Amino acid sequence: MRPAVVLFSGGLDSSTCLAIAKEDGFAPHALAVRYGQRHEHEISAAVRVAAALGVPLKIVTLDLRAIGGSALTADLEVPKDAPIGAGIPVTYVPARNTILLALSLGYAETLQAQDLYLGVNAIDYSGYPDCRPAFVEAFESLANLATAAAVEGRARYRVHAPLIAMTKAQIVQRGVRLGVPYALTHSCYDPDAEGRACGRCDSCRLRAQGFRDAGVPDPTVYTPR
Repeated sequence: MRPAVVLFSGGLDSSTCLAIAKEDGFAPHALAVRYGQRHEHEISAAVRVAAALGVPLKIVTLDLRAIGGSALTADLEVPKDAPIGAGIPVTYVPARNTILLALSLGYAETLQAQDLYLGVNAIDYSGYPDCRPAFVEAFESLANLATAAAVEGRARYRVHAPLIAMTKAQIVQRGVRLGVPYALTHSCYDPDAEGRACGRCDSCRLRAQGFRDAGVPDPTVYTPR
């Protein structure tokens, strides 16, 4: 099977994306990035899910806290119970998907892989600019201009974003069909010390609504209110 690199956080969307890459017939290599996000629960979830799906996982570390500018990488409060989609929220990490996809592209070139998978969604999402189809298309064009493999004619890169036009409920339903272990995933921006989800940030609320709309029991462990 041909290799592919899946940008992977251990969350609901990226775990579904990883399973779809397998269904598409690729041998996926998951890439998780410890970029200075608020907590380590995301990385722990990535390790759990990759192991459960039998996919090799590489973890890369870089420091986006040095840049800051986000509630996920600076000492800013994560908004709770705020309107979703009313502007770009403070949980947006400046240029995050551009930076992380660039790492995925470099990893793909070393693996001689030509396919990148990204679990972005532009339907039920917080309004991040780097989750839109235009971004995915632009990065694919960049990948084919910026790499030795593409310039020398050894590769033609493609960025797959299979969830981009799906509702969260459709994503959950697809993942259930593919056997995604959602109980092992983590989506919360501001979990407690035990890793329990807050239930109030954008990510928690979108996730919970997705399970409700899909008619699937929500396996998320929430902090008692």
